[in-house]
Amino acid sequence: MKIIVTAGGTMGHINPALAIIDEFKKHEKNLEVLYIGTHNRMEKDIIPKKNIVYEQLQVYGFTKDFILDIKNIFYIKKAIKKCKNIIKNFQPDVVIGVGGYVTYPVIKAAHELNCKIFIHEQNSIPGKSNKIIAKYADVIGISFLSSQKYFKTKAKIIYTGHPCGAKALLIAPKDIKFLNLNPHQKIVTIVAGSLGSGSINSKMKDFLLNCAHKDYQICYITGKTLYDEFIANTTFPTNVKILPYIDELPGLLKISEVVISRAGAGALSEILSLQIPAIIIPSPNVANNHQYYNALELEKEGCIKLLKEEELTTSKITTMLDNLIHNDIEKEKLRKACKAKKTQNSPLIIYEEIKKICQKM
Repeated sequence: MKIIVTAGGTMGHINPALAIIDEFKKHEKNLEVLYIGTHNRMEKDIIPKKNIVYEQLQVYGFTKDFILDIKNIFYIKKAIKKCKNIIKNFQPDVVIGVGGYVTYPVIKAAHELNCKIFIHEQNSIPGKSNKIIAKYADVIGISFLSSQKYFKTKAKIIYTGHPCGAKALLIAPKDIKFLNLNPHQKIVTIVAGSLGSGSINSKMKDFLLNCAHKDYQICYITGKTLYDEFIANTTFPTNVKILPYIDELPGLLKISEVVISRAGAGALSEILSLQIPAIIIPSPNVANNHQYYNALELEKEGCIKLLKEEELTTSKITTMLDNLIHNDIEKEKLRKACKAKKTQNSPLIIYEEIKKICQKM
């Protein structure tokens, strides 16, 4: 089987794309994958290192600068032409778009060449590209049920969940002793995305400094670029461990009693799959405030506790965390609600749906 996958710009698009590719590898012995991304974003380095054939396009996201946007229209037209040549030479069974502005020229070209098309939306509010290219898709996979109202072609939509949750299940738990954590105390992990958050760090610092008397320990992840500033001239309690970053975060979540996290779609998918009781603080600095709406849907379904960043204070987070970590009944409710979402099957659902549309050729 031959597939073209396109996604780019951020790990929020790249990781689910890779999860879908990994699922195809499980089922297709003679799989050939070609990945189309940008010429200047992180996928150009990440994908080739995974021994996946990579083609790059020179395209940019639209801005409010008229001159730059006119120039980008030229690049997009050129990219569509290049994609048509790529597709004609590769002859894919299906073209899969997983988000980011780079997907538009790829999916547009695939449509003009009558290819089978699957697109996936990770967030509750779809990105600009997915809204535009949805009309070209044979099937649209969504991670949140609330996404349906943004797509006109309801018959094409299928709830798949987010494909990254399945990968989290395969990651081994972290070694508590290796992390210098106390094996006899419950662990709370606090993380504000892979890059961290300056605003969360500043609001959480006072809380961390007042945790010495707590009967749990905290593993706080600052983000690599924010670590030195965060720990400068500061002595934290012994039950608070400060880390700049941790590889394979789900391994730490597996040994955590509670997690406090942002509301990126990937992070939420891991929380759902691992069924970790969570307090979610959405970032207000994202397009369409989509993290808030990601979290709001899960809060309504009883999967997480929601806290707006503007409401984050030492007193508020202390109360919420103490009430949750010591309430086994409430934690069990959250776990059951997470389990009911069944997002751990997402990559398989996506694979099976794509196979169906390919068989209709």
